Amino acid sequence: MPTKALRTAASGMYAQQKNIEIIANNIANVNSVAFKRSKAEFQDLMYQQTPLSAYSNDSNGTAEVSNDSMYVGNGVRVADAHKIFQQGDLTETDNQFDFAINGDGFFQLQKPDGTYVYTRDGSFKVNSNGDLVNASGYKLVPPITVNDEVREIKIAKDGTIKVVDSDGSSTILDNIQLVKFINPAGLSPIGDNMYEATEYSGEPIYGTPGSNGFGEVYQGYLESSNVDIVEEMISMITAQRAYEINSKTVKTIEEMMSIVNSLKRG
Repeated sequence: MPTKALRTAASGMYAQQKNIEIIANNIANVNSVAFKRSKAEFQDLMYQQTPLSAYSNDSNGTAEVSNDSMYVGNGVRVADAHKIFQQGDLTETDNQFDFAINGDGFFQLQKPDGTYVYTRDGSFKVNSNGDLVNASGYKLVPPITVNDEVREIKIAKDGTIKVVDSDGSSTILDNIQLVKFINPAGLSPIGDNMYEATEYSGEPIYGTPGSNGFGEVYQGYLESSNVDIVEEMISMITAQRAYEINSKTVKTIEEMMSIVNSLKRG
């Protein structure tokens, strides 16, 4: 039926609209620290068995009704927009409180309500209590605390923390601990460059930087967004063309319906 074809074409337009929204979000975050681009995943909708009801000729040339049928789909939908956790470039900042992860892993942060979130954005600051926190004020876990006497903090690639006091003496603190997941694409993005664990991501796995598959920590660097502008532009053009084709399908179906409505009995 023409109305079914209209709904099918409309589903393609809705899907490409969502695809454009995902691409637009990627491009908008090209300068967001440690941002991971998203990619739309499409799925075809359910199929219905439709009889052909076509006439065919048998071997004797006698016309007979064919009972053959075919399966016709109902369109498409966006099933998911999963994150691509590809490594971004490391940009030097020379800020002693900027940390970048080169490899797998996340920094663990604790919210004021005691729950944990995870991020690869290592741009930390010191709050009024001397704790290292992110831009939202969430504490780094395990905590790193400095006081007025600390002149400098040094982080080794293996996460070893050394603080240098104003008198030149140094003290070794606990290591920075990283977290990784069996399926990082299953993490739930909550904004502000942070993620929450879900049943799809699996339980957090804790480890030391530079060992057991965990990435190394680079002090004075930040990870850039992994958005490739050229790739996103190509994806946007492809989505635009797909949207146009589906809109032309709608127009063609409308013209066919107009022809049917204009038919008169002889």
